[in-house]
Amino acid sequence: MDDRGHPPVVERPRNEGDETSRADLENDPHGEVTVDEVALSAELAGGEGRAGSADVAEYALWLGDDALILSQQLGAWIARAPELEEDVALANIALDLLGHARSFLRYAGTFDGRSEDDLAYWRDEPEFRCAWLFQQPNGDFAQTIARQLAASVYLFELYTALQGSSDETLAAIAAKAVKEVEYHRDHAVQWTLRLAGGTDESRRRMVRAVGDVWPYVGELFRDEPLTDRLDGVAVRPSTLQPGIDAVIAAVFAEAGLEIPDGPMSSGGGRRGAHFSALGFVLAELQVLARQHPGATW
Repeated sequence: MDDRGHPPVVERPRNEGDETSRADLENDPHGEVTVDEVALSAELAGGEGRAGSADVAEYALWLGDDALILSQQLGAWIARAPELEEDVALANIALDLLGHARSFLRYAGTFDGRSEDDLAYWRDEPEFRCAWLFQQPNGDFAQTIARQLAASVYLFELYTALQGSSDETLAAIAAKAVKEVEYHRDHAVQWTLRLAGGTDESRRRMVRAVGDVWPYVGELFRDEPLTDRLDGVAVRPSTLQPGIDAVIAAVFAEAGLEIPDGPMSSGGGRRGAHFSALGFVLAELQVLARQHPGATW
């Protein structure tokens, strides 16, 4: 402390032309704060490679849109989760997914020169390629957990397989993402067990949530013509089903839940036909960019 009771001032190295004086620093009640410019692209997985074809870019768009929409959905729980720890947990999961989305969308955009922001904010609903599961409303907490269980088990199996892709960029993104999705999966499993084995009310809600969400799981395993054209690059969706079914069966057996056997939804998200809720999700996601195009801060 100095003779006026102030903490000592630690001076940073001065750049040429820096006019800040010691007196200025001592008289500033907030001290000095500097923020170095961060190249956000450095945080993304997959390097700087360019998508080799329109089909590869389209596949990256599929994966990026799934992660982006699920991230946006989970972000809505911040300050609304049933306990403070879940505010933090769901926010962190949403941020992980946003990172996956940025990596995939950046790679998709390298084919035609669009940025990740172009793809996130300036496409209309029919141009998105996310599966219907990721578009399902949050509902109550049980419904979000049921959706998260199906999504995270699927993404873990998908990224595990995608690490073997002949496309080096997709393989690199998957290698980073799978480590984070493993936590997402464990979080969803623990909450499924907790809700199913809790009070009568929590169990009733979990059973209802599984019934509401499960019709949209089947679309994840449908082979599309695009995957036929990307042999060795993309993961064939139907090959993921046995592994996912085994994990879900084990979780449901422990939780005392039954896998619904009703009809599956028609889906169509991979072809631009979407569930009614997607328009509301995109309106919230895109409103700032569209009302203030080019804004920076």
